[in-house]
Amino acid sequence: MRIHSGVLTVALAVTALLAAPQGAYADKIWRPGPDTTWQWQIVGKIPKTLEKVDMYDIDLEAAVPSARTVNVPGFGGVKWKAGENAGVIDRIHAAGKVAICYLDTGAYESYRPDAKLFPKQVIGANTGWDDENWLDIRPESASKFAPIIWARLDLAKQIGCDGVEPDQNNPLGNSPGFPITAAHQKAWYLQVARQAHARGLSVGMKNGVEVIDRDTVAAFDWALNEECFYYSECDEVKPFIDAGKAVFQTEFVDVWKDKKVNTVAKVRQRVCSSSRTHRFATLIKSEVPDRTFQTC
Repeated sequence: MRIHSGVLTVALAVTALLAAPQGAYADKIWRPGPDTTWQWQIVGKIPKTLEKVDMYDIDLEAAVPSARTVNVPGFGGVKWKAGENAGVIDRIHAAGKVAICYLDTGAYESYRPDAKLFPKQVIGANTGWDDENWLDIRPESASKFAPIIWARLDLAKQIGCDGVEPDQNNPLGNSPGFPITAAHQKAWYLQVARQAHARGLSVGMKNGVEVIDRDTVAAFDWALNEECFYYSECDEVKPFIDAGKAVFQTEFVDVWKDKKVNTVAKVRQRVCSSSRTHRFATLIKSEVPDRTFQTC
């Protein structure tokens, strides 16, 4: 989820690690355009009757269809239980929809099955969400936990996810507890994209407006943004639209309340005209992506 402490102006000097998907899966990866519709539900039971949308974005752990052990090279096996929404990926596919699986790639979650594998020295400050902490994504530290993250991508591929929504890769301005620079953040984003594509998974760039540029737009298949209208930074996400790629965007009513915009209708009134101009696929939700939503 998104925690934002303001927009940073940072000079970026990183060579892209990836310009486009490579390898055997390159022609099979889902690359949605700006008119793609979606539903984002990463908490709670997904209803039997699915929404009339093109894509469902769901929690990876909750979607595990049956108990299994996933090997993490250098760490051992991780046991994943059948999830709360076991079988949902098959249902999504049977309905002709795309299944995207949510996972943290830049934060430690104490409640995940692989939590015990993370070295303590790479776990930083709280992200603002319960039992979730920033990870040290600087290269010398990331190498100490990266296999755990890549094993999550292996799990996503194994259970049939068409792609992934990798979260919490944007510690800049959020006091992560480590001296992470824009160059570190951009390099980690690109590494996550490369690893997803190596497994034939579609991958979206979640937030990270500070490092959106030609390289990151080329590396990701779509973008997912939280609250760019609230923070007046939607123009920074528009390069994805200009490149013919979808921007899945969400505004949370609970965030807007400090501006006395405290209902779904009022938020829609504030953002939907601009959303249509930008060609974003905007959802209006409460705070956490649950079942309920309104669109623009």
